[in-house]
Amino acid sequence: MAGFQCPAGKDSWPELLGAQGTDAKAVIESENHLVKAEIVQEGTIVPADLVPVCDRVRVWVDTCGTVTRVPTIG
Repeated sequence: MAGFQCPAGKDSWPELLGAQGTDAKAVIESENHLVKAEIVQEGTIVPADLVPVCDRVRVWVDTCGTVTRVPTIG
């Protein structure tokens, strides 16, 4: 969907890279009440989204629970 935009609000949290996943989830959900953050272990297979998902942020973590990718809506 070219040109599709999610509703206004914070959509990326680069400052959480390296933080604990549970802390990152809490920060994300407090800074943008329109989204739900879900913690996902690196290596987990997740379904591909065929349409934009504007109410989810995946928080990718390693085996220690540390955020390994910049959390972004989608």
